[in-house]
Amino acid sequence: MSQAAGPWSDAGEYEIRLLGHLETRWAAWFDDLDLVRHSDGTTVVHGPVLDQAALHGLLQKIRDTGLPLISVTRIDRQHRHDRRTT
Repeated sequence: MSQAAGPWSDAGEYEIRLLGHLETRWAAWFDDLDLVRHSDGTTVVHGPVLDQAALHGLLQKIRDTGLPLISVTRIDRQHRHDRRTT
């Protein structure tokens, strides 16, 4: 079985938005990812994800929180740079 080629096979940075607020005690469960609670009632889980298998594991953890998933966005390096300079 061969691995998929292209940008989806590489490690990446992800931003996962949830409806509701996760308390800070959840941060340890999400390893080195950042949890940011926003005033609009959402929580963003953000950080590097090793590969697609790790992303699926992360999504399972998010499912287990019971909060609805709003979006999963892969942040490419150019987009991340643009966000910092605006």
